[in-house]
Amino acid sequence: MGNGNGNGNGGYDKYAYEPFAVTVDLAVLTVRSGALHVLLVERGQEPYAGQWALPGGFVAPRESAENAARRELAEETGLTEVSGLHLEQLRTYSEPDRDPRMRVVSVAFAALLPDAPEPHAGSDAARAAWLPYEPALTLAFDHGRILADAHERVGAKLEYTGLATAFCPPEFTLGELRHVYEAVWGTALDRPNFRRKVLATPGFVEPVTGAARLTRGRGKPAALYRAGPAAALHPPLLRPSREGRPA
Repeated sequence: MGNGNGNGNGGYDKYAYEPFAVTVDLAVLTVRSGALHVLLVERGQEPYAGQWALPGGFVAPRESAENAARRELAEETGLTEVSGLHLEQLRTYSEPDRDPRMRVVSVAFAALLPDAPEPHAGSDAARAAWLPYEPALTLAFDHGRILADAHERVGAKLEYTGLATAFCPPEFTLGELRHVYEAVWGTALDRPNFRRKVLATPGFVEPVTGAARLTRGRGKPAALYRAGPAAALHPPLLRPSREGRPA
C-alpha cells in the first residue's frame, strides 16, 4: 500500500514534483462616502502591466499565509497595526494556468477596514487606489473572481453575523451601520424598520451611555452604539430580496 508521497518504498523525493509558488491575494473592502470601495493596485510590470489587480504577494519560505496576508495588508494600507482588523481566509485558488509565469497557488483573504487610509503602492505596483466596487471590474489574473467571491461572502455574513460593525468605528450611529448594509448589499433600506430589527436582535449592538454624535440632518444628535457580544444574529437580518423566503 502506498504512503501518498508517490514513492512506494517509504522514502521521499522532494524533486519528484515540479515546484510551485504560493501567494496571498487580498480583497480589502471599506465604505467611503456611503459606497463600497475596494483597494486595487495598478501593476507596474508584466504580466498584466498597467491593469488593476488585488494587492498581495508571494509567501516567504518561513512565513505562513496568514502572516503574509497581514504583512501585505500593512504594506499596502500604510497601517502599522492590523491585528485588530477583520481578516478572514476566503478560499484557495489553484487553477494550473491562473498565472502565466509559473504554477502559482493563491490563498485569498477578505479584509474589512472601518476607516480607510490612503493606500501605499508596493514595490511592484505603479499606484494603489480605493475604487468603487463594481461587479464588472476587469482585473488581472483571476482577481475578478476572487473579488466577486469576497463580496458574496461578506454580503451573506452581514445577514447572520455582526460583521457589519467591522466596517464601523468603535462607536457608531445606527445610521452609519445602516449605510454599511446599503453599500454592501447595493440597496436602500427602510430606516425605521432597520432600527427596529437591529435593536430587537440580542447582542448585536450595545448603547454607549450618554454619548451622541451630531449629524448633518436636522433633529437631535444621534445615539452612539458599539458592537455587541453576539457571534450570530437571531433572528438574521435578511436583505430585502431574501425576506419572506423559507429557511
